[in-house]
Amino acid sequence: MRRILLILPLLAALGACMDIPQAPKRQGSRPASGSISNRPEYRQCLSELGTQQASFMPLPDQYFSPGCSNVGTVRLANLRSDSALLELSNLGPVTCPLATTFAAWARFGVDRAAEQILGSRLVRIETFGSYSCRNIAGTNRRSGHASANAIDVSAFVLADGRRISVLGGWNGGTPAERRFLRIVHESACKRFGTVLGPDYNSAHDNHFHLEADGARFCR
Repeated sequence: MRRILLILPLLAALGACMDIPQAPKRQGSRPASGSISNRPEYRQCLSELGTQQASFMPLPDQYFSPGCSNVGTVRLANLRSDSALLELSNLGPVTCPLATTFAAWARFGVDRAAEQILGSRLVRIETFGSYSCRNIAGTNRRSGHASANAIDVSAFVLADGRRISVLGGWNGGTPAERRFLRIVHESACKRFGTVLGPDYNSAHDNHFHLEADGARFCR
């Protein structure tokens, strides 16, 4: 009996030193208190996007590998032109400021140019996506895509069925198609910070890189 009484305190001491299994911590997110979604400027941006009649869903902040994140982002379902819904293809999370700029460009810079130059309204914008955790080619600096702050636009589809691609139309399209692509490129340069196209380098032969970074670099 005495031996049992001596062993019990030892077992209690060992139990106090043992780790108690805990539920794994959620990866890819930070506490809500630090979320940009709590900031007035983000809520104001969402309100502006709603005013533009875009269909979208706010997304939770996510943090991935160093320099790669989706913070203050939304997922755009479609946009609105003067007269119809504009479909979007292959578009992932985008920052809210990028979304509002993109919505305005699609309506005022692309749809109206399509009607005036090509005689048909815009119905869909095709993209190569938005978020991608990668560096700017040939550098150690993160691309705007790494923070969901850039969109690569590859083609425009019109109501009459025509598809105007950057790759096929920039140099090889009809005169009207070439003019249209250059007009929408110029319009993008007035709205986005960094705009890169086929005249920048061969890596952009097939798309317009549109980034809301305030850089004012247009090529």
